[in-house]
Amino acid sequence: MKKGNQPPAGSGPKEGPQAGWGAKGQPRDPQDAPHPATKTGAALLHDEASGIAYDIRLTLTKEHRTVTLRRQPVGGLGLSIKGGAEHRVPVVISKIFKGHAADQTGMLFVGDAVLQVNGVSVENATHEEAVHLLRNAGDEVTVTVQYLREAPSFLKLPRGSPGPPSDHGSGTSSPLFDSGLHLSGDPSHTAPSSPSSLTANEPKYEKRWLDAWSVPLSMARISRSDAFEVLALDGVRSGLLRFCSARESSDWLRAVSANVRQLTLRDMKMANQCCSPCDQVVHMGWVSERLEAAGHCPPVLPKFLAVKGPSLYVFRVPPVSTWDWVRAETTYDLCEVLFKVDKFQIAGDCWPQADLGLGVRDLGAEDMGPYCFSVTVGHGRSRSFAVELGGELAEWEAAFQRATFAEVQRTGSKTYVCSWRGEALCFTVDFALGFSCVDSKTKNVLWRFKFSQLKGSSDDGRARVKLLFQDLETKQIEMKELEFEDVTAVLHCVHSFLAAKVASVDPAFMGSQSSARKYTCSS
Repeated sequence: MKKGNQPPAGSGPKEGPQAGWGAKGQPRDPQDAPHPATKTGAALLHDEASGIAYDIRLTLTKEHRTVTLRRQPVGGLGLSIKGGAEHRVPVVISKIFKGHAADQTGMLFVGDAVLQVNGVSVENATHEEAVHLLRNAGDEVTVTVQYLREAPSFLKLPRGSPGPPSDHGSGTSSPLFDSGLHLSGDPSHTAPSSPSSLTANEPKYEKRWLDAWSVPLSMARISRSDAFEVLALDGVRSGLLRFCSARESSDWLRAVSANVRQLTLRDMKMANQCCSPCDQVVHMGWVSERLEAAGHCPPVLPKFLAVKGPSLYVFRVPPVSTWDWVRAETTYDLCEVLFKVDKFQIAGDCWPQADLGLGVRDLGAEDMGPYCFSVTVGHGRSRSFAVELGGELAEWEAAFQRATFAEVQRTGSKTYVCSWRGEALCFTVDFALGFSCVDSKTKNVLWRFKFSQLKGSSDDGRARVKLLFQDLETKQIEMKELEFEDVTAVLHCVHSFLAAKVASVDPAFMGSQSSARKYTCSS
């Protein structure tokens, strides 16, 4: 987006979580490069309403940014600051001088609040304390900053405006006016501070976040079609973003997804503080659900899934408070859910996809999706979901296995009402004992078998199931027939208990059963 242009409608600044993604109306900068905590680059923003494409610069940030500056012989750190605790305002960067140290990092901006200098907190420091610390921080200075979405009013004072008086004789400066000499010049210089301390007649530039908006990434959703878009929980949208190559687009998609995932882990940790040990959130995140409909390409809707305690939750919007968990669209008993990676639907035709660059699809991008999985629930109903990255698919598969096995061991047993030839019975799957069938009236145990004795099963898809057990002594196969109201749920429960039993004696079993494990390393 060129400087002075307005962002697309609906993309204006809004309050949100502190970690996010910013789009700034700045020219392309060839020195932009990935940073361990951030990522900066150029993209094209397509405004669907007007059809106009904007040149923009993107910055992906975490909650706080830590940037190392090398003090230059001419220009010093190349920035000025305002503010201080004595005026109940933060110490903020008020100027960035083009071509000097702060500008060269590409990661510092006018309006950034300075939190730490070389690991020393300045959040409660006075203006002069911050000045002194920066002045004597050495040739290599590490600053931790946070961008303030609402610019402090004192940053907007025009140059030359009247302000609080300062004692020039003492060499101090007003907290509401720039203190730049100690940052822009020789650190041993003690003359009164002034932006004119830079080389005489040198043009002065300010690097500002103009025409900017921020998209908070906490529980944000990424939508991908012929480009990709980030949609924040509070309704802010990044707009459709395209990059100069498919590889660059996939790199950005992975980077944004990684930051969203880190924030989701933080949200899970906070949610689990309010949950009992047996009701912890194991995994949660956005997926796309393919709805059942006639036609070659049925509609796809975003859903938010969560594996928590004994249940799989399906939401239309993410749960942000304890009370939101009771507002789920649907919940399923994990022990009665069958998770399956849909190998033949990976990157299938029925999921929205297209090139991620400018007309070129990178077939070598191994981690790019969509990657599909299904969950089969009671009465044989199946729901199909997709995620954008192979690593996400591997995380969902591992989360389902881990949560299901934990729930099996926690509950210990499941009992289902059933019948055979008009007799009311109770069928029990027990993690320690195996299978048993009890007469509902007399409570007599009709038969009991260990897990190892189950040799096969079959069902009619409606209500009746046949279980084949081998007698330990005679080695003969015994067939037991039962009828259930929901035979699918019972069979899934049997599968969950069997898998958990094997995993309890063979730790490598979970890994050997993973269909999506190969994507973990590429995530």
